[in-house]
Amino acid sequence: MKIQDTLHETYTALSANKARSGLTILGIVIGIGSVVAMIAIGQGASGSIQSSIQSIGSNLVLVMPGQQRGAGASPVSAGRGSAMTLKQEDADAIAKEVTLAKAIAPEISRRYQVTAKGTNTNTQIVGTTSDYPIVRNLEIDTGTFISDMNVRDLARVAVIGPTTRDDLFGAGADPIGETIRIKNVQFKIIGMTKAKGGSGFTNQDDMIFVPISTAQRYLAGDTYVTTISVAAEDPNAMATIQQEITDLLLRRHNISDPKLADFQVLNQQDILATASSITNTMTMLLSAIAGISLIVGGIGIMNMMLTTVTERTREIGLRKAIGAKRRDISIQFLVEAVMLTFLGGFIGIVLGWLISLLVTSLSGIATAVSTTSILLAFGVSASIGIVFGYYPARRAAALNPIEALRYE
Repeated sequence: MKIQDTLHETYTALSANKARSGLTILGIVIGIGSVVAMIAIGQGASGSIQSSIQSIGSNLVLVMPGQQRGAGASPVSAGRGSAMTLKQEDADAIAKEVTLAKAIAPEISRRYQVTAKGTNTNTQIVGTTSDYPIVRNLEIDTGTFISDMNVRDLARVAVIGPTTRDDLFGAGADPIGETIRIKNVQFKIIGMTKAKGGSGFTNQDDMIFVPISTAQRYLAGDTYVTTISVAAEDPNAMATIQQEITDLLLRRHNISDPKLADFQVLNQQDILATASSITNTMTMLLSAIAGISLIVGGIGIMNMMLTTVTERTREIGLRKAIGAKRRDISIQFLVEAVMLTFLGGFIGIVLGWLISLLVTSLSGIATAVSTTSILLAFGVSASIGIVFGYYPARRAAALNPIEALRYE
């Protein structure tokens, strides 16, 4: 049988009952559309998380407090980020002994209520040093950042983010020279950072920076630090710096067993790898759940093709009587099944693409429909058509022509 004859017969057979063919295709459409959309959303979420992590600094090593507790080979780290096991002296020792570090910025961070000119907001107050912009890729829009002199003099000065400026003084206002009150302590604004973006508790535009000595004296009342950020000279030095800091702090804290360390040293590349692993796992899980509908759609195709074989029994018998081979009959029904899945796959890809665009417009996550996901969708469609169309095609080809001609 010629290819064009096969395609013509396929079109005639599928269009003979448009409603049934359409409902059968619908299962494939939903399955393929869901898989494409889930992969696109997963890739977009992964890119967004990586962008957020990279925006906090370049070649960054983070030292965070946290007492490890619990029995067994893998004790649980408790109080990470909130414990008081890191001191200003630890940051000074790192600055002195870790030679591969480009810049070091200890910080003490906590949320406080801030008031100014009859307005107020609850935001993150970060007490830090002059190296913070280098470590965290922070740029100043107007004014200046905290200086070493401000830290030495316990100056009550502040640098605010653009979102905090909008909340306290209104959008577009010039905050330089204005005063704010944090925990009943008055601070003078000397600078404002450029917008970096973010949301919720990770919004770097909704922060206020003050000298770390001032924050320790007037706000925290102690010399502990919540994070020590270290910028490496290049990415290749990050692992070395991480190990040097670990060894140094173990000696300073008189800890012989690393498993009992009251701190943790995090590598930015490790954080990226962990975040990517989590988003990839979630994407695979969601895609697998969406893929269940593909199996349901495949069963629907098999059901339709079996019904079609029954309805066209006399036609099959007539074809065999005039010389059609079993191979021709089998190919005819197999092509019909594959055509159904290909149509469903194409419509499903369009549906998945539209869903990803809708998610982008509503959530701001930059979803991306990749070529790989499209090829995967078409491959899955063809596989479903072949797998679930094989049995009906084989059954049609195996019909006895005499019995088929007698069928009413």
